[in-house]
Amino acid sequence: MSELLKPLIPQRADPFIYKHTDGYYYFTASVPAYDRIELRRAKTIAELATAPTVDAWHKPDTGPYSELLWAPEIHFNKDPESGESAWYVYFAAAPSREIKFDLFQHRMYCVRNKNANPLEGEWEFMGQIDSGIDTFCLDATTFTHKGVLYYLWAQKEVDIRGNSNLYIAPMKTPWQLAGEPVMLSKPEFEWEIRGFWVNEGPSILKRNGKIFISYSASATDENYAMGLLWADENADLLNPASWTKSQEPVLCSDIPNKIFGPGHNSFTYGEDGDTVLLVYHARTYTEIEGDPLWNPDRHTFVKPLKWDAKGMPVFGKPSMID
Repeated sequence: MSELLKPLIPQRADPFIYKHTDGYYYFTASVPAYDRIELRRAKTIAELATAPTVDAWHKPDTGPYSELLWAPEIHFNKDPESGESAWYVYFAAAPSREIKFDLFQHRMYCVRNKNANPLEGEWEFMGQIDSGIDTFCLDATTFTHKGVLYYLWAQKEVDIRGNSNLYIAPMKTPWQLAGEPVMLSKPEFEWEIRGFWVNEGPSILKRNGKIFISYSASATDENYAMGLLWADENADLLNPASWTKSQEPVLCSDIPNKIFGPGHNSFTYGEDGDTVLLVYHARTYTEIEGDPLWNPDRHTFVKPLKWDAKGMPVFGKPSMID
């Protein structure tokens, strides 16, 4: 029997949950004011809902990264150069209107905390993460595979129609790239170009001899949906030919059960250490006044991911545990 889901955390979009070796789950997301990095931690997923929050870092009042702080992700990364590990939060932010009148000129940034508990200690601003392409970019994530730290993100390219494509590059340090960006996906299918031509919000999952990249597409209203790329774990991840792209969305609005625009997901693991959990945001209504970006009611949902006989993930419906 299917169980209808309720939001785990209300009014938190672009949710990211990281399970660390210290036994804690760490949660961050976009807050409705888009003005800070908020963190919380708990021993279980359920306890994240009521865990105390800490404002780890605030945007400055003016300057190149002083508006619309979007989609923070917290990672515990090892620096390939120094060998030291620390906490890093990756996020996108826009310049103030005194610099550029158009607010939607986001670039990617990083802050670091060397404390064992990232809810304590000092966060150090590490600067902009320069992809070498000076255009709108956002939604960065990182992952390590076969000893290489990779950066994966969304960015606009002036010669390609649309708002953003997906790119990957190796990293020299957790805040610097070591190679040229490689494009893995661009909006091309009908379900990726509703309202806006978008591929964004990539997230990595390793399982069953494959590396999966989930991502989100279309406008951030009820048209928002998730797609999937995958490659063999032994393939060259910097070769676009290594990746296969699903022609159909893997998660989209469930109109009968009133869950709309699921997307911008992350993956984490259950308390058993093995069950893969899908973390995503969605809305419970469509009657949005004005720009969907400013509507605060994108809520964090969590559900177990299923698998088919071929080892491929089955996302099911965003409204229920299937």
